[in-house]
Amino acid sequence: MIAGIFHEGSGLGNQLFRYITTRTLAEEKGFEWGMIGRDLFKGNFFNDFELGVKPNAIHKNQFLEKKIVQDGIDVRGYDPEINFVQDNTTIEGEFQDPRYWEHKLSEIDKWLAVEPLDVSDGKCLIGFRGGEYYSDPNLGLPPSYFDEAMSYMPNKTFEVHTEDTKRAAQFFPDIPIVENNFISHSNYSNMAYNWRAMRYAKHTIISNSSFYIIPRLLKHQEDKDAITIAPRYWARRNIGVWALPSNYYKQFLYV
Repeated sequence: MIAGIFHEGSGLGNQLFRYITTRTLAEEKGFEWGMIGRDLFKGNFFNDFELGVKPNAIHKNQFLEKKIVQDGIDVRGYDPEINFVQDNTTIEGEFQDPRYWEHKLSEIDKWLAVEPLDVSDGKCLIGFRGGEYYSDPNLGLPPSYFDEAMSYMPNKTFEVHTEDTKRAAQFFPDIPIVENNFISHSNYSNMAYNWRAMRYAKHTIISNSSFYIIPRLLKHQEDKDAITIAPRYWARRNIGVWALPSNYYKQFLYV
C-alpha cells in the first residue's frame, strides 16, 4: 500500500495534491492506496469520491519530498526519488509540481468529478486569497497585480471569489463578491460552489493559493482556449523570486 496524509489545518488545495499524487503513484505501480487522516478531508462535495483502503498500521517505509535551501529560501520542486518508492510506504510532501501527476489529468478529472456549473464566457472570475496571506509581505498580492491581470480581460464582467470578503471589498469595491470559506469545514456549500466555478469558468484571475490550481488545470485539459492569469513568481511575486518553481504551470498566463 501507498499511503498519503491529510493533515489537520490543511486547506482543500493542499489536500488534493497529496491525494492525486498518492493515487497516481499507487495505481501506476499496481499497489493499493489510501489516505491517513481521512476524517479531515474537506472535499465531501465531489461525486463518488474514493479514499482508497483505510490504512490500519504505520508503514515501515516513508518517502519525504525533499526541499533545497537556496539563499535562505526553501525551494520546492519535483523529487525524482518518488519513482523508487516501494510498497508499504507512506509518502509525505506538498507534491504541487506537475511532473508528479500531470500525465493523469484525464483520470484526475474523473476522480474529482463535480456537477457542471454554467459560467458565462463573458464573465471573468477573480480568485482572491486574503486572510493570513496579508500578514506576510511576500504572500499578499498588491492591488496592482489584479489591476494588471484585469487589463488582460477587456469587455468582461468580473466576480470575486474569496474567503476574506472584508479585504476583497477594499480591493474590488465595485465588483460582486462570493464568499468561499475553503480553509475550514464550516461551509461546504460555498466551497463546492467556488470549486465548481473555478473548474468551469473559461476566464479566471487567480491568487497564489493552491485551492485554484487543480480546477483550473482540469478546465484547461477540457478547453484549450481557457485563460487563467496567475501571479508570476507565485508565492514570491513581491520580491521577484521563483522560490517555488513547482508552481509553474505551462497552461497559465503569468503576470
